Amino acid sequence: MLILTLALAAVGFALLVVALMTGSVVWAWGCIVVCVIGAVVLLVSSLRGTAAPTTEPGSGAPGPDTTSGRFDGSD
Repeated sequence: MLILTLALAAVGFALLVVALMTGSVVWAWGCIVVCVIGAVVLLVSSLRGTAAPTTEPGSGAPGPDTTSGRFDGSD
C-alpha cells in the first residue's frame, strides 16, 4: 500500500508540474484527484496497520515457543 501511495504522489507531482507549465486547470484538477486518492489509500493503510491484534496477551491462547529457536513446540 505504501508503494501505491508513493506512486500516486509522484503522479500527482507530475500533474502539478504539467498544470503549472501549461496553465491548464484540467491538469490541476487531475493533480487534486490523484492526491486525494493517495491520501485515502494512506489513511486506509494506516488504519489497517493499527488494528488490534487478534490474540491479546494473557488471553490463554498459546503463542509460539521461542526459547528453543524452533516454533513447532518440540525440544
